[in-house]
Amino acid sequence: MSAPVKHHSEGFLAIVQDAKTRIHVIDIEEYKRLRAAGDAGQLVDVREDHEWEAAHAAGAIHLSKGVIERDIEKTFPDKNVKLVLYCGGGYRSALATDNVQKMGYTNVISLEGGWRAIEASGLPIERAETDSV
Repeated sequence: MSAPVKHHSEGFLAIVQDAKTRIHVIDIEEYKRLRAAGDAGQLVDVREDHEWEAAHAAGAIHLSKGVIERDIEKTFPDKNVKLVLYCGGGYRSALATDNVQKMGYTNVISLEGGWRAIEASGLPIERAETDSV
């Protein structure tokens, strides 16, 4: 089950809204259309390690917001690669998308609704294995 929607500070929301004026944002239905057409690109989970470890979209790559700028060029040397970034709800991914674009990436998208939208959509996910003792 997803975590409840968080209430964010005004300052945080302001920088997210500013970033969204410069980036391409899609919703889960558009992502599903791209996926069905074979044009979804690579999903990149920018959530924290503990969020990723609990569960994530199947096939996603993990580059948390804390390290994405440091590691993106090593992970994806082709700056034209199609990347769809997601976080918990679409806020951190918007900020990360903005920064990755500033680094020269030309085909980066932020997924509105993030993990909560993925989980609710019925798309395949991978959950951490738990020991049943």
